[in-house]
Amino acid sequence: MDRDKLIWDWNVEGEHPQKPSQTIELNDETLRDGLQSPSARTPARDEMITHLHHCAAVGIHAINIGLPGAGPHVEEQVEALATEIRDSKLPLFPNCAARTVRQDIEPIVRVSQKVGIPIEAATFIGSSSIRMEVENWDLDFLLKCVTDAITLVKSEGLPAMFVTEDTVRASPEIVRALYGTAIDLGADRIVVCDTTGHITPWGVANLLGCVFGLLDEKGMRGKVQVDWHGHMDRGLGVANNIAALQAGANRLHGTALGIGERGGNAPLDLTMVNLKLMGWIDQDLTRLREYVGHAATICGFDIPSMYPVFGSDAFETGTGVHAAAVIKALRRGDNWLANRVYSGVPADEFGLEQKILVGPMSGKSNVVYWLESRGHETLDQTVAAIFQAAKDSRRNLTDDEIDEIVRHNT
Repeated sequence: MDRDKLIWDWNVEGEHPQKPSQTIELNDETLRDGLQSPSARTPARDEMITHLHHCAAVGIHAINIGLPGAGPHVEEQVEALATEIRDSKLPLFPNCAARTVRQDIEPIVRVSQKVGIPIEAATFIGSSSIRMEVENWDLDFLLKCVTDAITLVKSEGLPAMFVTEDTVRASPEIVRALYGTAIDLGADRIVVCDTTGHITPWGVANLLGCVFGLLDEKGMRGKVQVDWHGHMDRGLGVANNIAALQAGANRLHGTALGIGERGGNAPLDLTMVNLKLMGWIDQDLTRLREYVGHAATICGFDIPSMYPVFGSDAFETGTGVHAAAVIKALRRGDNWLANRVYSGVPADEFGLEQKILVGPMSGKSNVVYWLESRGHETLDQTVAAIFQAAKDSRRNLTDDEIDEIVRHNT
């Protein structure tokens, strides 16, 4: 069987985005931006430390470990996380958020010097005219803030990451002025943000085209890294992440499960799933479920049952026709086939597997397979009893309910 001929892939027929030439990196924002979700709980220190290890296990490159300027308790948290990265030699490059003010930058300096590892200072300020109107800012004020912040960060020897909030609704003149100033002052990285979840994939291309045009004018393309930070207000987070890479972005920001303010941040896990399936990244993602599950637990979330890939429904079916196809592949001992015949995402690539349920839309093959896979005899009366119970039910039967039927019919 030539497996390459079993699935016709329209995604790669005709025009389609090619794998970007730049190295693709990922930045986890779960412990900072993610915790701005109104529904999130703040994880305990040891839970945050475990999250670091889950990030490293799935090949995430960088992580935001907090905003230490928020107070001594956050500064202590940042120090503990930075210490864990150092002591466990985790392949994670830490960064910290900071407003463009001295009192936010100095705690990052203190932690970096105390722990003895570089920490990127992600200094941020609003950039859109609507934000300027509300805050009563003008461009001269913004430029002074940028100048003061980047100058301080560079004087302290920290990597300088400059972030403009709501970049996607700022005019080209403001974008060029803010980033141009930061670049001239030695910023190592600039972050383009869809803080409000406003932009579309083609808007991403337009905006990043402006940013890279500025870098080209200054002869700094490839010397200053460009990050993309997106949100999910219009549900376009993953699509916009892909568009940002296609437009030349070096690093994507996101959170586990898309946890974050309002509709959430771009989900880093689903971004990784798509990049893996597109062949744009190649790391082992069989532990991505652990990363997602742990993040959900420590932040106080239940993973929605219909959440792609990692929700409980993602690889389960009780529908007769669908289940029958999966069962036929499993009976052939062909997991590759079983994981693809009714799924656009191969479960096995992400440490998961297909599960056959029994419910009102099931056929008898579901019942027989359920029994066989658990070592039960497929007696006619047992199959009939389970099948009838399934047809009488308004939902899929639980394993405990089927076990009880088995006990009464064997």
